[in-house]
Amino acid sequence: MRTTGAEAEGMDWFNRNFVEPGKLPMLLALGSFVLTFLVTRTITRLIRAGRGPFRNIKPGGLHIHHVVPGVILTILGGFGAVGAGRHGIGASIFAVVFGMGAGLVLDEFALILHLDDVYWTEQGRKSVEVVVLTAALVLLTLAGFSPLGVNDVSPQEQHDRASFILTLWINFCFVLVALFKGKFRMAIMGTLVPFVALIGAIRLARPGSPWARRFYRNRPRARARSAMRVYRHDRRWTRLRRRLHDFIGGAPDRLPVRRP
Repeated sequence: MRTTGAEAEGMDWFNRNFVEPGKLPMLLALGSFVLTFLVTRTITRLIRAGRGPFRNIKPGGLHIHHVVPGVILTILGGFGAVGAGRHGIGASIFAVVFGMGAGLVLDEFALILHLDDVYWTEQGRKSVEVVVLTAALVLLTLAGFSPLGVNDVSPQEQHDRASFILTLWINFCFVLVALFKGKFRMAIMGTLVPFVALIGAIRLARPGSPWARRFYRNRPRARARSAMRVYRHDRRWTRLRRRLHDFIGGAPDRLPVRRP
């Protein structure tokens, strides 16, 4: 079966940017991480709804959360990847194992953070946010095609890659400023969409953020404008954000209304 010119060019691009620099394991880890998270969320939602053959694992009445096998897989994949290096079939296999373990662990990140079973509560939304942030950062790392380890790179390619990496670093600075200003979600989006990080970096900081505590301490007008802007923003976007989180990770349990 013959390959077309476009297919051959695509394979050459893939080899030069992922295989030669040793980034194939990272790509496989990212793919298995995202896939594991999606499959896990689907299964947990089916268990919650009482559908399908899946059930919670409770040997001896003890509920075994999937963070437990996730930790085991992460340890196996991490140590195996360190020993296997960045090339070869072993590195790829351990990368997949590590990605699966990380997906299981971060899916229950909120439980680790709160040391409580908050999976289907408002606090449990943090797990979805952390998973999205992790996937975005790894994707950003993969997008920075480093010329190191790539054979026969022309001067023009080196210049293009250097310019691209410089752009990524500048955007990363915008992301850090957005985080410092308390704009966590804009920073997440900014890892993939540079203009979002820039907007988050130049706009007023959220009240209580490190930036506001440091620079708005003696600026009452700035603090008042910041509080008003946050109120209007949250009133406009909170419902949409919750719907997106519910679509990805499932809606949290609603607390029963206590009647007098």
